[in-house]
Amino acid sequence: MRRTPSRRLFAATLLVASVLAPVTATPAAAVHAVGTAAAGMHGEDDCPPGGFGPELTARLDKAVEDVRRQAGIPGVAVGLWMPGRGSYVHATGVADKVTGEPMSTDGFIRIGSETKTFTVTALLKLVDDHRIRLDDPIARYIHGVPNGHRITLRHLAEMRSGLFPYTSDPGFIHDLYTDPQRSFTPEELLAYGFKHKNTFRPGAKFEYSNSNLVLLGLVVEKVSGRPLQEFLRNRVLRPAHLRHTFLPTGAEFPEPHPRGYTLQLDNTVVDSTDWNPSWAWSAGAMISTQHDLRRWAKILATGELLSPETQAQRLKTLPTGHPGLGYGLGIFDANGWIGHNGSLPGYETVTVYLPERDATLVLMLNTDTSSQGQEPSTLVARAITAIVTPDHVYDRAIQPR
Repeated sequence: MRRTPSRRLFAATLLVASVLAPVTATPAAAVHAVGTAAAGMHGEDDCPPGGFGPELTARLDKAVEDVRRQAGIPGVAVGLWMPGRGSYVHATGVADKVTGEPMSTDGFIRIGSETKTFTVTALLKLVDDHRIRLDDPIARYIHGVPNGHRITLRHLAEMRSGLFPYTSDPGFIHDLYTDPQRSFTPEELLAYGFKHKNTFRPGAKFEYSNSNLVLLGLVVEKVSGRPLQEFLRNRVLRPAHLRHTFLPTGAEFPEPHPRGYTLQLDNTVVDSTDWNPSWAWSAGAMISTQHDLRRWAKILATGELLSPETQAQRLKTLPTGHPGLGYGLGIFDANGWIGHNGSLPGYETVTVYLPERDATLVLMLNTDTSSQGQEPSTLVARAITAIVTPDHVYDRAIQPR
């Protein structure tokens, strides 16, 4: 069985997985980096370097490498920080299957649906500014949305709008895969989804849909009067001191970065590094680094940029229909780990924070190809957390459907 193209394209992989032939990875020696130099491009580390001890470090090394090889992942970069206990910053595999360049914990990565955490934070900044309300209907801001007078901004942020996901439209899938360098506008993206009937009444259930976040990106632009990338930069990224995180306007991708590998529609592996991510825009196009994602994990989970009242609404998760996984406003709680994952052709990431342990986990992979019906990032995260936080195992594996 293989994933349908619409599901293997995007961060709807948050909840959907099925079986694909794994990418064949070039063997490479593991690369260790601990301490401030490995904490990111501008290292700062409040955890003791190492700290887990040789036995536990060796167990983590083996667990990550075993998953990498078994799942056919070219390269994996891991960052785990647990104040008072230590840190584990480690890379294994290759960043480039042609040259054999080793994977590194430094450099940029496409973060896919982790973009949603930034877009919704921008939206919630406007809530705190008293310029919008979460229970406003989307029709107040954007015309032409099916059932837009009943769908609220809250419904969109918590994935309960009932709007058809544009990434499941066959025409969109064809257009993206025949011309992956194409630049899409937000309006073009929404048009693919709006051709279809809504799938349920607003608020009735959970359904992951990038259409929701594209609409919220447009709301931020309309209300603020600024392009989304500018509003994000000024109101979210700068206050959070994220100097290497941004929403690209096209296919730009700063060096250094790993090459990304995905499956084409004919099941052949292709290098998707320079595909234009405009098709994901406010739902999944952003770029970041391990250092920035580490900072962002705690800021996001603790609500540093928001009022306590607004953060409390954000963290009010509702059932998704999958055990151990609740979804709030552009954020999830996976067995206690709060944050989001990201997936788009060639890359997967996970950025989560465990308040109970003040622990942060950041994963960066250069493939989105699933293995035995599960996303590769979930496999790595599960293996790590089963060792270091066995009472809070990150596990969002969902059987194929």
